[in-house]
Amino acid sequence: MGSKSVLLASASLVMGSMLANASAAEPEACKTVRMADPGWTDITATNAFAGVLLNALGYEQKVAALSVPITYVGVKKEQIDVFLGNWMPAQKGLVEPILKEGAMEVVRANLPGAKFTLAVPGYVADGGVKSFADLAKYADKFDRKIYGIESGSPANQNIKKMIDAKSYGLDGWTLVESSEQSMLSQVARKEKGKDWIVFLAWEPHQMNTKFHINYLDGDKDYFGPNFGSATVNTVSRKGYAAQCPNVGKLFSQLEFTVEMENKAITEVLDQKVDAKTAALHQMKANPKVLDTWLAGVKTYSGEDGLAAVKKVLALN
Repeated sequence: MGSKSVLLASASLVMGSMLANASAAEPEACKTVRMADPGWTDITATNAFAGVLLNALGYEQKVAALSVPITYVGVKKEQIDVFLGNWMPAQKGLVEPILKEGAMEVVRANLPGAKFTLAVPGYVADGGVKSFADLAKYADKFDRKIYGIESGSPANQNIKKMIDAKSYGLDGWTLVESSEQSMLSQVARKEKGKDWIVFLAWEPHQMNTKFHINYLDGDKDYFGPNFGSATVNTVSRKGYAAQCPNVGKLFSQLEFTVEMENKAITEVLDQKVDAKTAALHQMKANPKVLDTWLAGVKTYSGEDGLAAVKKVLALN
């Protein structure tokens, strides 16, 4: 073989190698990332953060509006790839059987330092309700009602178990099930008239700035101690990170803060800003988080992921 032929062959090998490196290291099925939103504003916000990143990296995010129980069925049946809303310990009873089956994987805690438990307005706390044990003393003022979120949610199931067991003296109490927004509308109406109400509350959420909320203490069996101290996990279908290692790496590094989520949620609810636009604003205001989120992450086509996201965010 002549020197010219050798050079051509070498060039061909180099070109082939470059094309291979530039091509996606993941199967075509990884390009679409299937996620779920149970209708909670905080998960809408975190899905938006993920969506901005995925789109900038050349992936497509597909979010299905599903209740939490149906979401976990979807994860188990490999119809949902990633869910950012595994609130623990509130969802413990729902996810433990799936984890034991090996049908779901916990990727990481994406929001440590969250809260999730029952709460009352500040004037109710001032009236003597500081813990779960105080509720029964003022049953008539509450009309023996606890306001929850959508039917079938793990949180509502916890409240039902608590009432059925007559824990904390909640004999004869009922759960009022509705959507997140309907529940908060009730809180706003009750607060306006200084009427008493006990309801499901969590942080991060705009409710923490809109209302003067007091989280109740003294529970260890249903929402956990320390005023419902909670952790939100990212979970995925079985084998997702092995099949889609690049996007799996992204989700293994994605961690939010209460402050970032609260600001994004407030923009969405108060200023009627699109969730992805609100997420983009927060990433521009906190660009250093991108270094951690995108360390070692590539675009779907194999290029530097951090550079690609910064370009989309106009941070270069």
